[in-house]
Formats: sequence, structure tokens, C-alpha cells
Amino acid sequence: MSQRLVWLTGLGLIALTAAILLGMGRIPICECGEIRFWTPASDVSGSSQHLADWYTPSHIIHGMLFYGFLWLVLRSRSVGERALLAIIIEAAWEIVENSPWIIDRYREATFAVGYTGDSVINSVADILWMLAGFAFAARMPVWVTVAVAIVFELAALWVIRDNLTLNVIMLLYPLEAIKAWQSGG
Repeated sequence: MSQRLVWLTGLGLIALTAAILLGMGRIPICECGEIRFWTPASDVSGSSQHLADWYTPSHIIHGMLFYGFLWLVLRSRSVGERALLAIIIEAAWEIVENSPWIIDRYREATFAVGYTGDSVINSVADILWMLAGFAFAARMPVWVTVAVAIVFELAALWVIRDNLTLNVIMLLYPLEAIKAWQSGG
């Protein structure tokens, strides 16, 4: 597959994801009417509505994990082709994550009581952040990638009491002790 075709296919997949999310009734941008690059931890209502927030490191780690996994199982394929598969996986997650079932699951199983889902611009940005993590992992030694992922996890844990690891635990097997700790109890 040519580099140009990889780029066009990737852009097409991201545009298709945005169209599906809009079709699901997701808001295009934050209801506040602004598009901000960064949403600080203190702006809980802006989380998952702008281009980056404290959940962005999780999406970067997705890309690192996808790169590692796809390198293991599809080593014979080009990096571009593996990146397209990573886009498909991340896009599928963005669609599922913004379904009523997962939104309700977040509300009942985690401390995210008022969570309403992502804006479309945030979901598109999440896919691009995943690609940044994928590209980082493709260029860096494994130990550097692992170290950065650990730093991201610990930083998010410290600042917002949440990260990729806790997100997975709380979606699959919610623990009341974690929920209480996350809510400051």
C-alpha cells in the first residue's frame, strides 16, 4: 500500500468516525461553544469536550500498546498498514465509548457521575493522540516507551485520580474502594 493511500485511508477512517458519532447524536464541539487545546483538571465539565485533557495520556498509551501488539502479530505489514489498523481499533472504541451503554456504565461504576460522553472534536483528537503514541513507539526504544507510559499513568493518577489502568478496572470489574478513593472519600 502506498504512503499516499495510507494517509488518504487514515483520513477517510477518521472522517467516517466523526460522521458516525454525529449520526449517533454526539455534539460536534463543547456546548460552551469553544474549542480549547487543553482542559485542566479543575474544569470537570470541559473534560472530554476539547482537544486534550487529563485522559489524553490514555489515548497516547493506546497508540503505544497498539504499536507493540501489531508489531508482534503483523510484523510483515508496513508501519502505515499497522497504523490504519490502530485507527480502526481506536475509532471503534470511540464509537463504543460514546454509546449509551458505556456512558451509563461510566456513570454507575466510576466517580464520573455527570459524564455525558465525548464531543466529536474530542473523539477525533483522541484518535490523533493515539496516532502520536503509535508514532512515538515506532521510533523510540521499548524501554523509553514503557517509561513514558508509566510516567503518564502516574501523572494522571496523581492529578485526577484516574488513568487507563483504573479506567479498564472500573469498566470491567468495578471496585467500591477505588470509586470511593477517586471521589475523594
